[in-house]
Amino acid sequence: MRVFLSLVLWFILLVLCWPLALLMLFLFPIIWLVLLPFRIVGFTLDVIFSLVKGILLFPFKLVKAI
Repeated sequence: MRVFLSLVLWFILLVLCWPLALLMLFLFPIIWLVLLPFRIVGFTLDVIFSLVKGILLFPFKLVKAI
């Protein structure tokens, strides 16, 4: 549904302002590639913090299970 909505919004922009729509069409992949390392770092930090939280809370989960 998200892709369909994006496509419809792009077609509306194409009708209203076609140079901006074409510029978006060419710049979007470049911007996505530039932001990709930040997404990878964010995912890595999320996994690391979840691992640390799991390690720190593991004794409490053991006591709660007993």
